[in-house]
Amino acid sequence: MAEALQGWKRTCLCAELGEQDVSKEVTIMGWTQRRRDLGSLIFVDLRDRSGIIQIVFDSSMGEEVFKKAERIRSEYVLAVKGTVVLRDEDTINSNISTGTIEVKVKELKILAEAKTPPFAIEDGVGVQDSVKLKYRYLDLRRPSMQKNLMMRHKIAAITRDFLNSEGFLELETPILAKSTPEGARDYLVPSRVHPGKFYALPQSPQQFKQLFMISGLDRYYQIARCFRDEDLRADRQPEFTQIDLEMSFVEEEDVMDIAERMIARIFKETIGVDVKLPLLRMKYDEAMERFGSDKPDTRFGLELKNVSDLLKDSTFNVFSGAIAKGGSVRAINAKGCAKILARRDIDELVDFVKIYKAKGMAWITITEEGLKSPITKFLTEEEVRSIVERLEGEAGDILFFIADRNDIVFDSLGHLRLKIAEKLGLIDDSVYNLLFVTEFPLFEYDYETKSYTPMHHPFTSPRDEDIDIMESDPGKTYAKAYDMVLNGIELGGGSIRIHSVETQKRMFKVLGHSDEEVKDRFGFFIEAFDYGAPPHGGLAFGLDRIVMLLTGSKTIRDVIAFPKVQNASCLMSEAPSTVDKQQLDDLSIKILEKQ
Repeated sequence: MAEALQGWKRTCLCAELGEQDVSKEVTIMGWTQRRRDLGSLIFVDLRDRSGIIQIVFDSSMGEEVFKKAERIRSEYVLAVKGTVVLRDEDTINSNISTGTIEVKVKELKILAEAKTPPFAIEDGVGVQDSVKLKYRYLDLRRPSMQKNLMMRHKIAAITRDFLNSEGFLELETPILAKSTPEGARDYLVPSRVHPGKFYALPQSPQQFKQLFMISGLDRYYQIARCFRDEDLRADRQPEFTQIDLEMSFVEEEDVMDIAERMIARIFKETIGVDVKLPLLRMKYDEAMERFGSDKPDTRFGLELKNVSDLLKDSTFNVFSGAIAKGGSVRAINAKGCAKILARRDIDELVDFVKIYKAKGMAWITITEEGLKSPITKFLTEEEVRSIVERLEGEAGDILFFIADRNDIVFDSLGHLRLKIAEKLGLIDDSVYNLLFVTEFPLFEYDYETKSYTPMHHPFTSPRDEDIDIMESDPGKTYAKAYDMVLNGIELGGGSIRIHSVETQKRMFKVLGHSDEEVKDRFGFFIEAFDYGAPPHGGLAFGLDRIVMLLTGSKTIRDVIAFPKVQNASCLMSEAPSTVDKQQLDDLSIKILEKQ
């Protein structure tokens, strides 16, 4: 039977006690990690969020208390009063911070009994993710999970402290807003008092934070919840948290300076890593040319090389044909891989690049005896010699080639270099390589719709020198945009925003939006610019991703208290769920049976 506290007050957390507290009378509370019954002595490991301490029940303490202690089982919630004493030397536990002491119990309250949990509440237990997520409240009792959430709290606190000191205001933006479909699908919320109309949950606070700048509030930040109804990939969540900020009267370097100093403080105060500032700036085009990615992992080599100029006149049509169509032939040199990668490994890599739409992959193995390759017979000796020379090929190397449309070449080889680096163990997980990728294209071309879409969002400003070519040559228009990248993962991104009504209208024109569409989707937003908008810009960091990287977690699910699984459902609460017919009637909604 559960007991009440009846005035008992906890004096400290379990792992806050140490040898300095010997002889002190304490009251501690927590969960039973394990119990050991030695007849006249009962030992219990008591756990709270700070850690574990051993408590001891002695049969000489009185029959009533000792009999109560005999009832204790795993995960029972206890409150005890007792005296801190030193352990006997042969019972010291060096694996816990309180291993030299224990609490000799005088009084006990069993605050709650517990069923046997479906898995042990400790780290390193082999249990399926689906089980852990179904019983998430139990999973969150594990020390590693609690440390992750404490780290999340600490990062948020450091962020607030830093931005407050830089003159930012923490302001809130609406959760129920107008649907302005751009990018991912909105989550829609039906209105009861406006039948047939819907709110949308924000994909980001983008428009509202820009309105703060038009309002003259100058510097804003928010640790904001965002929602996207998209088909989930690994490590994507339908709801996520971003550190969102916006500043007035700034250019790119001003925003990047704030962002990198904030991240440097987070790294220093959480994991003790000194980040050298300013961070490296790398233009988008250089990142793509060298690494095949706008999120380059610079901890290792395996950089891409363009060999298109050497092969544009080749009789091997796979290469020259791709170049003639406006594509390219690029390659990477997997140094020393000839003795490591067998033919079956190479075939696996060929299949791997097809995931990224490559039609295939050519390769040349360089041995002491000469070259081995299915393609050298189609190339001239001069072409082969030039390729090997450009790629600095030596005996023991394998050269991998992709010939295709540029975006496919970059995507395929960019992922291939990561795959090979993992295979060869080239990635040092103790290294943190941070940089800014800058000057992104303003638009990207959608080959399916044969139209341009914004690479970031439609409120991103073009470079001053590119404004005049926005409509005539959108493919060569670059943006005042910047992403912070850590070890091949985007930490956050932002841009200087368009603050000119005329430029914003031209942007929408390139994207194919009619005046009516613009008015319907963004009318209130565009109208605000008629009343004087300052030059402004901002950035948003993915909080979940930062916590994941700094805790060394393998997935963002491990740093979100109550995450969803890949189909956007919650195994614990069983959301989403059906609702009563009356609720649907109130909202003027009828569910149609899907054919």
